[in-house]
Amino acid sequence: MTSITSRQRAMPMLTRRLIVTALLSGLAADLTWEFWARVITPLWVGGPLQPAALIQSVFGFRNNGLAEVIHAVVGIVFYPLGYLFIARPLQRLVVPGLPVLLTGVGFGIGLWVFALYVMAHLFAGLPAFLGFITLTWASLVGHVLFGVIVALVVRARGD
Repeated sequence: MTSITSRQRAMPMLTRRLIVTALLSGLAADLTWEFWARVITPLWVGGPLQPAALIQSVFGFRNNGLAEVIHAVVGIVFYPLGYLFIARPLQRLVVPGLPVLLTGVGFGIGLWVFALYVMAHLFAGLPAFLGFITLTWASLVGHVLFGVIVALVVRARGD
């Protein structure tokens, strides 16, 4: 049984420093994602990952620029907060002592499931995980890289 004190330690306090950490980790992870999606993935699968196109499909946007901005804001602001307030506290309560790298990998896999099952399949009507085509696996690698970078920046900042 976990005590209330342990639960309180698992959940971070929302401070100015933590917000800066979230933004720095999100920026570093998003830049890594973009490099992977636009530079490396085309070499592997013949074309880039296009999350803005998925956002356009889900929300019916015609403006690709708006979809790109939404994807950037989600990656830089909201996903790192998800790591700090959901993934890491859950890891600390369920599997205390799990290396931060594995927490980042798990977080990235969770983001991948969210993107390619929840958003692409349930909301956009595409095949689940895009039918497990090569692009699916490139997306998995990109999301895992994202999760690992967030975890490592958070750890490096001591938050």
